[in-house]
Amino acid sequence: MTAHPRLSINQATIKYAGLDEALRLTRDAGVQSIGLWREPVAEVGLAEAAARVADSGLRVSSHCRSGFFTAVEGPERRASIDDNRRAIEETATLAAAGAPGSVAVLVLVAGGLPEGSTDIVGARERVRDAIGELEPAARAAGVTLALEALHPMYAADRAVLSTLGQALDLAEQFPVESVGVVVDTFHVWWDPQVLEQIARAGAGGRIASYQVCDWVTPLAADVLLARGMMGDGHIDFGSLTRAVADAGYTGDVEVEIFNQQLWDADRAAVVDRTVRAFAENVPL
Repeated sequence: MTAHPRLSINQATIKYAGLDEALRLTRDAGVQSIGLWREPVAEVGLAEAAARVADSGLRVSSHCRSGFFTAVEGPERRASIDDNRRAIEETATLAAAGAPGSVAVLVLVAGGLPEGSTDIVGARERVRDAIGELEPAARAAGVTLALEALHPMYAADRAVLSTLGQALDLAEQFPVESVGVVVDTFHVWWDPQVLEQIARAGAGGRIASYQVCDWVTPLAADVLLARGMMGDGHIDFGSLTRAVADAGYTGDVEVEIFNQQLWDADRAAVVDRTVRAFAENVPL
């Protein structure tokens, strides 16, 4: 089956593949775009990673992930801000190395509650303050900071931004060229306001990335690994994808799946399955 020209394989879907293997498997499957992760890039070094991306001929659809901004002021928070500055540089470098159509989009996860804290309002305020610190650097580098709201089950330990509306409330406080949002079907499909919020994001030019995977029950014991292949679960990809298209998004669509069974499977077979499932379930 021919891969859709807007399909992007996010490296998380083939987590155990190193950078070279991920680039090769993506290209060999006829997929034209890849979403990169920081850890495989760090394994080979930024300059070498950029060279390998350039040699691959693939577009870069995003760089994942950074963020984690909720610590109170102190060494931990300063270390996080500094690491995010490095991630901005990585994103700009990798996007510049990618094929035409690559985008400098850095996916950000807000972070959960600090240990022992119940102050979710304060945690969200610290996310806003961190974006305020980083936005000038992102704008100067031509990078879009893409805020990803995560499903509410992750609010305590991973992301205090739980709805697309909350992510937009924050993003809209900053210039559109440097702060946007991610629409990830796994995290937003349940939200009764999601179609309205996708339209809002599109009207403001804020959709920086569209990611797809399915919600499969029963959930995995480790809910971080609860994602499934498109068509295996409960998500209506038709309505969500049409809403994103109607909102004006024309970029690559990433398949990002955290799933232990897929990680343990033959990686070339996983990429081939992704190509088929995308064609059958995501109506672009």
